[in-house]
Amino acid sequence: MEQTTDGEDRPSLLGEVISASGAFEGSEDIAVARDLARTFLTDAQAVHGLPVSGRAMAMVQLVVSELVTNARKYAPGPCLLTLEVNGATVEVTVWDSDPTPPAILAPDPTRIGQHGLEIVMAVGQSFAIHREPVGKRITTAIALADDPGGDAAGRQL
Repeated sequence: MEQTTDGEDRPSLLGEVISASGAFEGSEDIAVARDLARTFLTDAQAVHGLPVSGRAMAMVQLVVSELVTNARKYAPGPCLLTLEVNGATVEVTVWDSDPTPPAILAPDPTRIGQHGLEIVMAVGQSFAIHREPVGKRITTAIALADDPGGDAAGRQL
């Protein structure tokens, strides 16, 4: 079943898929995107019985905030956020209309601002940028449950 943003379940051709999507156009929508992420993970835990740690809840909201903020700041028109549970992770994908890949800057503690992608890459298990026929998609995966033998991103130490 695929869970839509209105909570309805519908059959999925790929088996059970838990996902939610939303389109965001204004800077005020960044908070709405974070709320969508929080509601999605709360429902994944309550309705589907998936383990969602407090760390995962916070990291997904942080990643959503950073990626939607970048899309709103640098690309014209709306951006699309998709959250999808994939095994023990939640994939966060943001599409925007600008085909130009973002500049990934080297860490610099003296730089003020422009640390968003640095943060996203640090807390995610994966990070990918895909060019689309129109625009680009940025995807990262966040572990749903804390891993006592791993780092903050759930990677094994």
